[in-house]
Amino acid sequence: MNIGEIAKRAGVSRSTVSYALSGKRPVSEDTRQKIQRVIDELGYRPNASARALANGRTNTIGLVFPPAGNHYTGMQLDFIGSVTEAAAAYDYDVLLSPSGVDSDRSFQRLLGERRVDGAILMEIRLQDDRLEHLAALNFPAVAIGRTAHPEGGWWVGLDHMALAAACVHHLADLGHRRIAFVNRPEQLLRAGYESAHRGLDGFTKAAAERGLTVRTYCCGDDPASGLACLERILHDDPATTALVTLNEAALGGLYRGLAQADRHVPRDFSVTGVVASRWAETVTPQLTAADVPAEQMGRLAVDLLVERLDHPDAPARHHLLAPPISLRASTAPAGPAPAGPPAGFGAPTHP
Repeated sequence: MNIGEIAKRAGVSRSTVSYALSGKRPVSEDTRQKIQRVIDELGYRPNASARALANGRTNTIGLVFPPAGNHYTGMQLDFIGSVTEAAAAYDYDVLLSPSGVDSDRSFQRLLGERRVDGAILMEIRLQDDRLEHLAALNFPAVAIGRTAHPEGGWWVGLDHMALAAACVHHLADLGHRRIAFVNRPEQLLRAGYESAHRGLDGFTKAAAERGLTVRTYCCGDDPASGLACLERILHDDPATTALVTLNEAALGGLYRGLAQADRHVPRDFSVTGVVASRWAETVTPQLTAADVPAEQMGRLAVDLLVERLDHPDAPARHHLLAPPISLRASTAPAGPAPAGPPAGFGAPTHP
């Protein structure tokens, strides 16, 4: 079924049907209703490419998520799902692009061929050439996260600095004095991933404020890496009684390592961090954590992008979220230290 057949059955010209569909020129209400009745009877759906040519819009948004390892975390998948659902509510499709650096061919095709009306970018770096490139093209985009200079940008962010600090203060209030920090993989920290850097900053500053003895660790995004990281923590300082983690994918391995070391959670060792609630609730005991609102962030990102598409001259807006810590069962007052610290141990380190 095409526009010509609709025009024939409605008794109008092809151009009138086109104007009624695109809204480029006014059509009388009687004529519009006549055309709509034919469209409804025939079940006509305009071809997406033709619609894009007619009104300059594809009704598609791009979701750009650079590969962060061999798999995506539950938090990332929750976010991707929330974006697609929120976009559908606005009658937008979502084109996934597992790419991101300025020279990436997939990213360039996404922009150069105007396959999408706008884009949402995940896994923001403190210095992110993708956002700079989009800004130079005046291409509508919303970032998930903040660069080092977020002023004047469109973004939805999680306050990793404040949340990591809140976890430290929670543990310090419980009497823990020797705490480890389990971050994302080292390659992401080197690449400047915003969440890893700001989380580390929040942890170290809060620990200094409370006079704590701490060590920080990078950890791969998988349970095996979590297990190995926990072994390192207890080897480096057996007197450690708690940890804060940003790495939900390693959480199962961290718990397994504590069990193998005969450290009962939370009687002997407290665990907290910044993770998605569904991950916090799948471990035993359930994790006391600042729950990442991935679904809310996805919806807010789509809302901002649609606003930017509908109102190109609107001033930039953003959302910075800092959910409270959900108290579950993985933290408790510190008990006696299992063993003294290694000789010479004391200053914070960053393996």
